[in-house]
Amino acid sequence: MSGPDISVVICVYTEDRWEDILAAVSSVRAQAYPALETLLVVDHNAALLDRLTKEYKEATDVRVLANAGPRGLSAGRNTGIAASYGEVIAFLDDDAVAERDWLRHFAAGYADPRVMAVGGRTEPIWASGRRPDWFPEEFDWVVGCTYRGLPRGRVKVRNVLGGNASFRRTAFDFAGGFATGIGRDGDRLPLGCEETELCIRLTRARPDAVLLIDDRAVIHHRVPEAREHFGYFRTRTYAEGLSKALVARSVGADKGLESERRYATRVLPAGVARGLRDAVLARRGGAGRAGAIVAGVLTAAGGYVVGSVRVRRGGVEYSVVGIEGGSR
Repeated sequence: MSGPDISVVICVYTEDRWEDILAAVSSVRAQAYPALETLLVVDHNAALLDRLTKEYKEATDVRVLANAGPRGLSAGRNTGIAASYGEVIAFLDDDAVAERDWLRHFAAGYADPRVMAVGGRTEPIWASGRRPDWFPEEFDWVVGCTYRGLPRGRVKVRNVLGGNASFRRTAFDFAGGFATGIGRDGDRLPLGCEETELCIRLTRARPDAVLLIDDRAVIHHRVPEAREHFGYFRTRTYAEGLSKALVARSVGADKGLESERRYATRVLPAGVARGLRDAVLARRGGAGRAGAIVAGVLTAAGGYVVGSVRVRRGGVEYSVVGIEGGSR
């Protein structure tokens, strides 16, 4: 099958997701467009590193390695990039499974040499079996999934979403790796936006670069019961505001908030209107969805203000490193 060799990086950090990790790897192994390799990067957890090493000791297509940088998702991804051999590096969450044609759709996007990144669509698997009535689709990014308001089909975007994304290797030569100090760090405050910052940095380094989302490249992401509650929703939206302040500091507010302005001025007001209409029509959850959207906006804005103050005072540190390695 012609096309670029693709390495898949799965960053893992806890044995609590053991079965999810195995399922993620199995979904990569079942791809119609075979991956060159799967790299499991373990984030400073010796017991998990040892267990996974034993699990895949006979596998020729799976490598297990330790995060070589500071604790957190960004450094884990950078470790995987540096150790991989593929022309393209794809990232899959450790609690997600990819549909069979996931990599095939990614590979097709790279037929155009200008394309530096291709992302896909992430669908939630709710622990309770269905979406909570109050949870608005406009905020599915809270649980790491594709949200209402993103364009459909295969389209150009400002940034891809990190849990279901791929990058041409040369993108990291131009832009460096993921910034540490912005994204997730195990079970601490659920920050994000590291892929947004990287994508903006990439297009600044290469103005001709094209970034795509192809919504046929589908993964299914498990949403644990704890994340179906409003408390997590509030915490995650606040953390997003903190993260956006760091991104704005790194790449400037114009680019750092470009997509967010459209989202806040068009997508969210329409969501509130739908929720209120559903409430008037006595449909379940309408008022709750409208209220959650308003609350999400306010908590994210609060996080952004706090994050901006911290950045100005020098209370936040982040760094971008170059990626070495990656060739046979």
